[in-house]
Amino acid sequence: MINFDLKCDQGHGFNSWFQSSAAFDSLSSAGHVSCPACGSTMVEKALMAPRVRPSRNAAAPQAASKDAPTSRPAERPLSRPSSEAEAALSELRRRVEENATYVGDTFVTEARAIHEGTKPDRPIYGEAKPEEARALIEEGVPVLPLPFATGRKTN
Repeated sequence: MINFDLKCDQGHGFNSWFQSSAAFDSLSSAGHVSCPACGSTMVEKALMAPRVRPSRNAAAPQAASKDAPTSRPAERPLSRPSSEAEAALSELRRRVEENATYVGDTFVTEARAIHEGTKPDRPIYGEAKPEEARALIEEGVPVLPLPFATGRKTN
């Protein structure tokens, strides 16, 4: 297993574990690696520093002196949104997941059936390929892309 530092085309940085470099390349080229912040599948490896274990004989680290600078705690926890836009997206996602049914890969079929009246009208969200979404729009089915990756699709 190897842990890669990754970045998306929107500049978000994150990391993930892969079986090998070839496994990352295969998954990435198939569009199966997406940014947890924005859902973009345009992901590439970021520059990484090698992680080298010190030898067993390496000297033990010296105790920190009083004059040595101490690391400061983070200004804000990472779990909090960093901007108003991020907070709004987080709230939108929470409301969608709370008030709609996730139908996954059956989204196109379900949306069409609801539009035609063969299934009960209810809010749904799920996965659709771009060409399938275009076909739904051309048929007059009211659909919109979500500005975030669904929880089931994040890395």
